[in-house]
Amino acid sequence: MDLRRLVPRTDAVLADPRLAAARRRLGPAIVKSAVAGARQRARDGEIPPEDVADAAVAALPERAASLRPVVNATGVLLHTNLGRAPLSEAAREAVAAASGCADVEYDLDTGGRGTRGSGALAALRAACPAAGDVQVVNNNAAALVLAATALAAGREIVIGRGELVEIGDGFRLPELLAATGARLREVGTTNRTTAADYAAAIGPETGFVLKVHPSNFRIEGFTAAADVAELAGLGVPVVADIGSGLLAPDPVLPDEPDAATALAAGAALVTASGDKLLGGPQAGLILGDRELVARLRRHPLYRALRVDKMTLAALEATLRGPLPPVARMLHADPGELRRRAEALAERLTAAGVDARAADSTAAVGGGGAPGVGLPSAAVSLPPSYERPLRARRVIGRVENGRLLLDLRSTDPAADHELRAAVLASREGN
Repeated sequence: MDLRRLVPRTDAVLADPRLAAARRRLGPAIVKSAVAGARQRARDGEIPPEDVADAAVAALPERAASLRPVVNATGVLLHTNLGRAPLSEAAREAVAAASGCADVEYDLDTGGRGTRGSGALAALRAACPAAGDVQVVNNNAAALVLAATALAAGREIVIGRGELVEIGDGFRLPELLAATGARLREVGTTNRTTAADYAAAIGPETGFVLKVHPSNFRIEGFTAAADVAELAGLGVPVVADIGSGLLAPDPVLPDEPDAATALAAGAALVTASGDKLLGGPQAGLILGDRELVARLRRHPLYRALRVDKMTLAALEATLRGPLPPVARMLHADPGELRRRAEALAERLTAAGVDARAADSTAAVGGGGAPGVGLPSAAVSLPPSYERPLRARRVIGRVENGRLLLDLRSTDPAADHELRAAVLASREGN
């Protein structure tokens, strides 16, 4: 008998209670695709016909979306490929609360229209009192585009040649700004640019001076760069792109620029990212002169760049709530990291795994603090564990012929998950 005749019909498989429940949770298209795949496997002789329903259930994803959570054990705190800053529990709860209907533009007291994002904006003002006003758009590139369009379209932006950076994925700052209709006036050289270079370029066509923190590279040697205070005395607005999103100085990163210091030095506007050192969702932060921020908010382009309700909720909870995970990772005690690594390695060794505690050096990542190493500790494994651990959504890094699971970039609560994943990956190692 041709076993293909025994493959159950689609409707018969879909009647399985487990798949009926999955249809309600995941939607009919996903479940039907899993059933079709399982039926094809049975027709191809890979599984017996009576196993089609079980195979379909096993093939179902956990969620209707394709994004999957991972454990970041790379030692890169803000890993762009892994979504940069992990949100705090408070921010996750705020996102969940805002995911349905919410009073994003509704005043519950008056029953009338409310100010969009008022809570998040108030929280940002409170977190950076030096700013006359604040605004939020969907990322830092959007903040720069809005500033350039509103303040310098058809005019010149004066910028040092050493700050004409590529911001990632092939996007370059000069091209981004030129797309707004502004003209770039480059001054100085790659390694040395002085305040006098800027002063010589400023004229009636100047919209503003742009000061960009080169956050994803570092130039050493015979160098010079004008700071915000020097540029602020040249008679035109200074827009300072600080990049990684520190709102105030942090002793762990003494050379990383922050919004409060830049504003105190005379910057008219500061732009920054929300999903880097701030530890919040992807967002572009605009802080500074009240009149200039108002001009940006009134510009028609702002409507295309504004953030959604879930970003507003996550940002407010990040600013008002407990310290986000990035702050904990950045300020982790190296001694405690070493103790965690030793305890985890000891338990794995007892289970027969070639595991060792090792000193490590972590990095900020996300284009922040280039060249700054953070002392850390890791569990060191044979490199053959890399692929099976990746299949279990644990991402480490291979260094000097060993796989390192760096603990500075992981939550201490995930140590049991790391141990379980390593033990499940022992086959073939």
